Amino acid sequence: MADVQDLRLSPDECVLVVVDVQERLMAAMPEEVRTQLISRLRALIEGAARLEIPVVATEQYPRGLGHTVNEIAESLPEFSPLEKITFSCCGAEAFLPRLRGLGRTKVLLTGSETHVCCYQTALDLIENGFIVHAVADALCSRTKLNWKTGLASMERAGTLLTTTEQALFDLLRTAGTENFKAVSRLLK
Repeated sequence: MADVQDLRLSPDECVLVVVDVQERLMAAMPEEVRTQLISRLRALIEGAARLEIPVVATEQYPRGLGHTVNEIAESLPEFSPLEKITFSCCGAEAFLPRLRGLGRTKVLLTGSETHVCCYQTALDLIENGFIVHAVADALCSRTKLNWKTGLASMERAGTLLTTTEQALFDLLRTAGTENFKAVSRLLK
């Protein structure tokens, strides 16, 4: 059983990691999956900006897979993705130093593909002492079986599964505030 402190999210402990939401990968996704991923990621990115949560994005071999899709790149202020060729983001030389430099202990993990890059990243983050919350509706794979298997494997390894709505409301904790009103609009 996870410690309750591991389950709770707070803006000052979190970083949002957006893994490889790139043109060619997104083109390979079923349209419904792609649409949901973009919608959920935009809500998380806007919520993160509102709550002052940093965002780190990666791109897997952009020469072959293209760059981050415009809908996401344009949502990120000062967009500067880390390029990588390893499946795990932790294999990119600048990734762990960037995370550690933020002084955050919890990662909201999103992106593609759930069963490859996101799974391997989750394992490496856990090994490096981070608490990983995998945002299930902001993760995707080309097939539902791979998505489900990736989530199950991450959970067995110690990743906590969440959703966009659950994560954002946990970060907020209180209704009736300006942040609550703004974030609630993102979830409609």
